[in-house]
Amino acid sequence: MFQLINKYPFISHVFFWLGVFLLDVVSGDVFKNFYSNVIFGLSEIIPQIIASYFTVYYLIPKFFSKKKYIQFFIWLIFSAYLISVFARVIKVHVAETLVRVPPFDQETIFEILTEFKWLLFGYFPATYIMVFFFWLVTYLNFSRKNMSLQQEKTSAELKMLKSQLNPHFLFNTLNNIYSLSIDNSPKTSESIGKLSEILDYVLYRCESKFVQLSGEVTLLENYIDLEKLRYDDRLKITFEKNVEKDIEIAPLILLSLVENAFKHGAGEDGGSPEINILLESTSGDFIFSVKNTVVNSEVEKSPSSIGLKNIKKQLELIYGKKYNLKIEEQANLFSVTLKLHR
Repeated sequence: MFQLINKYPFISHVFFWLGVFLLDVVSGDVFKNFYSNVIFGLSEIIPQIIASYFTVYYLIPKFFSKKKYIQFFIWLIFSAYLISVFARVIKVHVAETLVRVPPFDQETIFEILTEFKWLLFGYFPATYIMVFFFWLVTYLNFSRKNMSLQQEKTSAELKMLKSQLNPHFLFNTLNNIYSLSIDNSPKTSESIGKLSEILDYVLYRCESKFVQLSGEVTLLENYIDLEKLRYDDRLKITFEKNVEKDIEIAPLILLSLVENAFKHGAGEDGGSPEINILLESTSGDFIFSVKNTVVNSEVEKSPSSIGLKNIKKQLELIYGKKYNLKIEEQANLFSVTLKLHR
């Protein structure tokens, strides 16, 4: 049923008005007055349908949503008067004619048009209370669909951003492992194991919105160990950890920051590159800092080449305003500090 309604939205409207009509019919004595209940129910629901669709799908989008409040209320009052008159007319001149036994007296059209008090306190509430419920159901349904679409869009964006792990890392790592295998290095099997763990984590364990910090730390350690294969003792790297509690965190954010440090720091520095990483997870805010040396030419272009747009986009989608990403540049030093607020 839900699949059918999602495919054909008008079916939900049919069910809504059918439910309203059946409630109106069974509210009376069905066994003694079923025929009259059906006739009067139809005479009431027709004006309600007209008022609901005219108000919700014309007046609100055309005037109220565009903040044209004066025009909206003028049109609302005028249309409410005409629809209330119409409701009274079909009840008196159609429904009562079909139900009542003649002879009987009927109001003239002119009398109906001028009975403002009866229209205001009788037909207007009976008609427009249903307009309100119809608008409420329509609004909630729209909000649900809009939220669902937004969630799908956000999920798709996150998947796309997560999939952007630097392919150069994989290419370089495989080349390094290939070189180790040629030299029959004892590090070959260990390197393959670490690469396997990284790929397993990235491909299969990062599907959820949040993961445990311990898993991210292990990922960083494996990544750093594999990157060290590209450099000799000239690379100086430290990774300090102060984790009091294993918290949940968005996956691959920390890896992206470290990856940028290697790519734009050690990868561009032919001298003695340094990378210092600090991770703190205490009772206060979560702090992750990455500092790397850069050559002079890299400092000038680092804001655009560091590639932080991907990271910022992920942080905005997941954390909203509950994060702070600070970028600092000094002579031959580039640092990025991420703070996540509890």
